[in-house]
Amino acid sequence: MLGWVLTFVVLAIVFGVLGFTGVAAGFASIAKILFFVFLVLIIIAAISRAIRGKSP
Repeated sequence: MLGWVLTFVVLAIVFGVLGFTGVAAGFASIAKILFFVFLVLIIIAAISRAIRGKSP
């Protein structure tokens, strides 16, 4: 999932440099949503591992 976030960030930067601001904003918003989903999943995984007694 982090790979998808990085892909959309790179695409947003490329389209922003080329002047496609609407497309760049779309890719940036997708990257932001995926980043927060990834962050929530990482936190849930860390909590579940801590509850089971395994080190991170």
